[in-house]
Amino acid sequence: MEKIKIGIIGGGAAGLMASVYAADAGADVTVIERNSACGRKVRITGKGRCNVTNDCALNEFLQNVPTNPRFLYGALNFLSTEDTQRFFEDEGVPLKVERGRRVFPVSDKAEDIVRALVGACRKRGVKFYTGRAEGLIISDGAVRGVRVSDEELFFDRVIVATGGKSYPRTGSDGDGYRFAAQAGHSVTPLIPSLVPIVSRSRICGRMQGLSLKNVSMTVVDKTSGKVVFEDFGEMMFTHFGVTGPMVLSASAHLGNIASGRYEARINLKPALDEKTLDARILSDFAKYQNKDFVNALGDLLPQKMIPVIIELSGISERKKINSITKEERSRLVSLIRSLPVSLDGFRPIDEAIVTKGGVNVKEINPKTMESKIVSGLYFAGEVLDVDAYTGGFNLQIAFSTGAIAGNSAATQG
Repeated sequence: MEKIKIGIIGGGAAGLMASVYAADAGADVTVIERNSACGRKVRITGKGRCNVTNDCALNEFLQNVPTNPRFLYGALNFLSTEDTQRFFEDEGVPLKVERGRRVFPVSDKAEDIVRALVGACRKRGVKFYTGRAEGLIISDGAVRGVRVSDEELFFDRVIVATGGKSYPRTGSDGDGYRFAAQAGHSVTPLIPSLVPIVSRSRICGRMQGLSLKNVSMTVVDKTSGKVVFEDFGEMMFTHFGVTGPMVLSASAHLGNIASGRYEARINLKPALDEKTLDARILSDFAKYQNKDFVNALGDLLPQKMIPVIIELSGISERKKINSITKEERSRLVSLIRSLPVSLDGFRPIDEAIVTKGGVNVKEINPKTMESKIVSGLYFAGEVLDVDAYTGGFNLQIAFSTGAIAGNSAATQG
């Protein structure tokens, strides 16, 4: 029997995993990749360390997917987080589990993950075609191939795994949405997720470049008074606002971000309750009792933050420590436990880690990832309207949807 010919547009996480599963199911597979090397976006994930997946059960995984989690049920059953870990271990990449059950290669090198995926493809005879896909070839309600520059490449099935619009320099500049529209699919609005946040608060620019570790952040929706996000970890102040792991995670929880709606409250000393922090300040004040206020905070706060805290506290920087009142000290405690920063917008989508929005999943069969509109056309990865929080969830979605799409394309019909 002649092998089913499958063309996969995109050599990223979803496309490469789709290739492995399609080849394992007996298909003749060609990956069409516009870059000279596959996996460019995978190489920079997790600051170059690559958070491969999250070592959690299915129900907990789905709780970390705010957009269309039920759509992923079949894909995550087909390729679970355990299966993904086993795949990479079998391909010679030892893994480790860190805080929050985040899974990384022991080497801390994303390059090892890309090498394993590409190596797995090559072992299975997957072919690689370097060139930019320009469009799909569709006739009589079925996909027939892919137009690449001046060429037409014909396939029995095509899988679109182009990524979203985030990190366009890696090649994911939104082509997949154009292919989906060409096939008659609707695309939900595209907005950045896991992205730095703009703040109009003057204090951010004044503390530009200051990184904070072991702090906690609570984000409050001021229209309802509800807490929408809480986390502990790292963040950084920039000229435009705030960034860092906690901030990126928070961005995925902020739906309709509008100026003045959300406020971050940063606890600079989360290990200390109010009483203990006050005792700590009293101890410092006793040490510097004859000093000015401005010269008594160096043991407690980063140097760059001291002028900001002084201004917000309303205490004169030249006030002697021994004359600071209990009420003033109470204001200082409150400020250190809840430094307010307004959250007024997202940075551009090309600075985001993932794209929120994409191909409407109501038009996709969740058991196969096949289009309900065009026969033989499949979608996988970030191009779909599915996104998750940080912690390895988005890469696992790419692997799982890629795997089920590859297997389905090779075995259906």
